[in-house]
Amino acid sequence: MFITNLYTTYIIVYKHDFTSFKYLGSVITDEGSKPEILSRIALTTAALTRLKPVWIDKSISLSSKIRLMRSLVTSIFLYACESWTLTAELQRRIQAMEMRCYRKILHISYKDHVTNEEVRAKIQQAIGPHEELLTIEKRRKLQWYGHVSRSSGLAKTILQGTVEGGRRQGGQRKKWEDNIRKWTGLEFGKSQRAVENREKWRKVVAKSSVVPQQPSRLRD
Repeated sequence: MFITNLYTTYIIVYKHDFTSFKYLGSVITDEGSKPEILSRIALTTAALTRLKPVWIDKSISLSSKIRLMRSLVTSIFLYACESWTLTAELQRRIQAMEMRCYRKILHISYKDHVTNEEVRAKIQQAIGPHEELLTIEKRRKLQWYGHVSRSSGLAKTILQGTVEGGRRQGGQRKKWEDNIRKWTGLEFGKSQRAVENREKWRKVVAKSSVVPQQPSRLRD
């Protein structure tokens, strides 16, 4: 319902030549998803800072702090993430933000020579295997794509529709469905047929949501 209303409002406002507006807490702009994601990163960072008394409280276990962070902080970031179009740059920003959150909880200074792999190992030791933030975003988007493709509402019409006009000169902007195509390795028509089989699509989502590990870095 949220995504449907979001698209409907975008169409109405776009006809009035607005280039940016805020709807239900999300930034909608003709510049793509970058302004919204940067806004979400700022909101997430602010929430993390406000909870500093929790992170420095030694009576709270590390596993509890991590779970609190994922429920009270990163949930702010993931709001309406199904509508985002991710570029390589934005994916790096998301991973960097997640590392900053973990380093804050672990009291690791930017001056400390601690790699991201070591941070992930400490987190896994505390709470066991878990999904990375980018993996959660990709999974939610793929699941929503399958849900909309099996439906018959306005969101499906917009997803499968086309807009009149020519291609602009130079490099083309990444489209929302380009993420689906790249992550799954399926062309649009094939993915539309794949979602009809829920069990098959669940396997595609699980496989396509895996985030390759980046080369070792001291910090993000």
